[in-house]
Amino acid sequence: MDLKYLNTFRTIVEEGSFSRAANKLNYTQSTITFQVGQLEQELGAALFEKIGRRMILTKAGEQLIPYVKEVMASVERMRCFGDGLSEYRGDLRIGVGETLLCYRLPPILKELHRRAPEARLFLHSMSCCDIRDGLLDGTLDLGVFYQEVGGFGSNLVAHPFDRCPIALVASAETRRNHPDFQTPDQRIPVPLVINEPTCIFRQMFEQYLRERSIRLDHTIELWSIPTIKNLVKNDVGVTILPRFTIEDELARSELVEIETEIASPVITAVCGRHKNKWVSPLMQLFIDLTAREPVVPFPVESQVV
Repeated sequence: MDLKYLNTFRTIVEEGSFSRAANKLNYTQSTITFQVGQLEQELGAALFEKIGRRMILTKAGEQLIPYVKEVMASVERMRCFGDGLSEYRGDLRIGVGETLLCYRLPPILKELHRRAPEARLFLHSMSCCDIRDGLLDGTLDLGVFYQEVGGFGSNLVAHPFDRCPIALVASAETRRNHPDFQTPDQRIPVPLVINEPTCIFRQMFEQYLRERSIRLDHTIELWSIPTIKNLVKNDVGVTILPRFTIEDELARSELVEIETEIASPVITAVCGRHKNKWVSPLMQLFIDLTAREPVVPFPVESQVV
């Protein structure tokens, strides 16, 4: 059985279509179709069926997925042995929360490139929920995200990265006009400028508002943290962010903090992986670089619960 057929099958599953798999693998679509046909012939079972204009996995195709993942993981291990276990080579797929990618990862990525110049790094800016799901289904090798997203069961292992206080901030003018975010049962006529609904610190703040029956004017939803800060600095509402993202603006008084009574205004950043994922030397290097403790060959791990 040709391994490239298994890799093609895995890529179709990950990408969601034959055409996207062809683009990723730099094959023609006819090559993809041929390889799938060869694999089906060797296995004696149809792996895809056409429903309308889409190719959908059959039951046999769904049952094949874990076996293909296991085989390809073994191949990855053998390639690592071929390169020498002391070499940092191969591909690394990492999902990172936007705030962490912008403000915490750059020095780590710089050091990773210095120590592993032959590695190929595929970075994805993602929500914490999507990172969690990517780790669970195996499409990501590692994730740097906030542990409070939850929903892992006992399937993920977390390596502590950072504890991150959060703060509600606004321009000095906005705080002067609306300083009270503690008194219950009130409406405050300013918008909340924040990122996606699954954002952990957004959810914490919205829960706080619900508990106190505090209503804001409306929500302006953006993906870019620099854009959110720029709007708030220019008197367009309030935002809540990890303090490390706004340290410079607070120091220059471009943003000022508004007091709240959020019970635990701290979130925990971790570097996570699936508990069954083989940890390659390159993965271990990245984990070590994100650890606050000194780098050791096999750091103590803690399960995410």
